[in-house]
Amino acid sequence: MIGSCKCLDDFFVATATDPRISITHIGVFAALFRFWQMHECINPMSAYSYEIMALAKISAANTYHKCVRDLSSYGYIIYQPSFKKNQASKIFFRIS
Repeated sequence: MIGSCKCLDDFFVATATDPRISITHIGVFAALFRFWQMHECINPMSAYSYEIMALAKISAANTYHKCVRDLSSYGYIIYQPSFKKNQASKIFFRIS
């Protein structure tokens, strides 16, 4: 659990000075983090967009996908979309 706290701390330290990060990005990251904790911090985790959207209180799939792609391209997570409705995407947390 200590490693997971460091992961969250590192995220907030990094995003404090990153102008690309919005409140929506933070909400999606927090939802991903909570989902990860609920599933025993397995890295990578498998998740469907609707599961994370519910935790993040996001109703628009486009918003969710944009935020997850952004978080991945900015280096906060690694996102491997499945592109299949019956297969979960893979999400890796960068843990130091």
